[in-house]
Amino acid sequence: MEKTRETWASRGTFILAAIGSAVGLGNAWRFPGLAAKHGGGTFLLVYLVALFLIGIPLLMMEISIARKFHRGAGACMRGINRKMEFVGWAATANAFVIVTYYAVVFAWVLLMVFGALKFAGMTGDGEAASQVFANLTQTTWDVTGYTIPIPVLISLLVAWAAIYMCIRNGAKSVGKVVKYTVFLPVILLLIMAIKGCTMPGAMEGLKRFFVPQLSAFADPSLLVDAFGQVFYSLSIMMAIMFAYGSYLSEDANIAEDAIIIAVSDAAVSILSGIVMFSTMGGVGMLNDMSASGIATAFIIYPQTIVNLTSVGWINALFGVIFYLMLVTLAIDSAFSIVEGVSASVADKFKIDRKKTTQVICVIAGVISLLYATRAGLAWLDIVDNWTNQINLIVIGVLECIAVGWCFDTDKVLAEVNRNTTKFQMKRGWFRVSIRYIAPVVLTVLFVWNIYSLFALKGGHYGYALWAELIAGWFVSILVFVSGFFVRLAINHKKKKGFQEEELVWDEK
Repeated sequence: MEKTRETWASRGTFILAAIGSAVGLGNAWRFPGLAAKHGGGTFLLVYLVALFLIGIPLLMMEISIARKFHRGAGACMRGINRKMEFVGWAATANAFVIVTYYAVVFAWVLLMVFGALKFAGMTGDGEAASQVFANLTQTTWDVTGYTIPIPVLISLLVAWAAIYMCIRNGAKSVGKVVKYTVFLPVILLLIMAIKGCTMPGAMEGLKRFFVPQLSAFADPSLLVDAFGQVFYSLSIMMAIMFAYGSYLSEDANIAEDAIIIAVSDAAVSILSGIVMFSTMGGVGMLNDMSASGIATAFIIYPQTIVNLTSVGWINALFGVIFYLMLVTLAIDSAFSIVEGVSASVADKFKIDRKKTTQVICVIAGVISLLYATRAGLAWLDIVDNWTNQINLIVIGVLECIAVGWCFDTDKVLAEVNRNTTKFQMKRGWFRVSIRYIAPVVLTVLFVWNIYSLFALKGGHYGYALWAELIAGWFVSILVFVSGFFVRLAINHKKKKGFQEEELVWDEK
């Protein structure tokens, strides 16, 4: 076991970093949209049940395994069971795919901070406001058009520079950044919530958000979306929590820390819901909310912003605040994904972590140019659907099988509770969740998504079939065979004297 591995500067630093990773754009735009789709309070209720039922146990599982081995996802899964190492690499590869387009979303948000200034001259003109994003990115809304608008390219370069600067020194540099980037979006959300709640019609929006509608329980996709939101939001199954957990000291209180992280993530989602529902209610657009994050942030909400007041510069100011909030949410999630990938690769191949991070940023940055093109939004939509609706869910099922059925959950639970006195994770809750509830729920989620794709959409996601085959199914295949390529590389290095590290779960 490596003795000189860096650790977090303090318990608070780890918690802030993990919260920063978990709290991302999905909290601000996907959560409110899904709540609007599923009867507001109904979705909120099911989401909170899902959070405690599977979210918290899975979060504890990943962090505790990483703290035990002090390694990234690939090595950790090999330590659990050698045959399951490929699961860790699938999570790592999928995370790499995600960051290639997440960085572009980050760039778009950066661009809209300045684009929001245009709202000053669009008071009451929702149609003009809804076109600002499309005009800046020059999107074709399809897989055609491969020039890159200069403003988008500049924003993307700034985004990648910011991501690299935040993680260039691993836990040390991350710790310095999250002291600011975690609290700033909360402050900005509070400002927006105060504005939203003081608008006429806001109470109608809040009522819809918090009061359950019984009719919403009849929609089977409610459970799928609520459990899925918990799964996506906590940054689990993406190699991130393995990386962050690997930097924990031996005296870390994982049981309590995971609760704090999960509850904080949910709190920001609820605050985002308050902002969105009160504001949309205040301008009479409650029925216009979309479950699509991109549509909500770049098309629908701009229409809302220009109708906030009759004073153009005030509307523009709130537009800038909104997109600054998204910037601070995006950057933590973006650099945490890179850190998860970097930790896996550097640990497995025993190479310098800083150089690994540099190479990953360069390669991912080059690939991200595709999404920066005028066709980029369509390609992003395809890749995002497969990485999240297919890959991430299958990885979750496989991780649960690896830990719950190919290993001993009691050993993992002992690691979770090793340093806790006030709160201990209950054996029944932890064991049943990982062995039964989580894999069953995730399998149902996967089956539903496949059924929706083939039975309801005719096997077509909405773009050219060749594009879906390349960016969807082919990328998914690469994700799940990534472990095979890693094994080939390791076997090649062994011929040159490389010694592969073997991890054993020793009892303490």
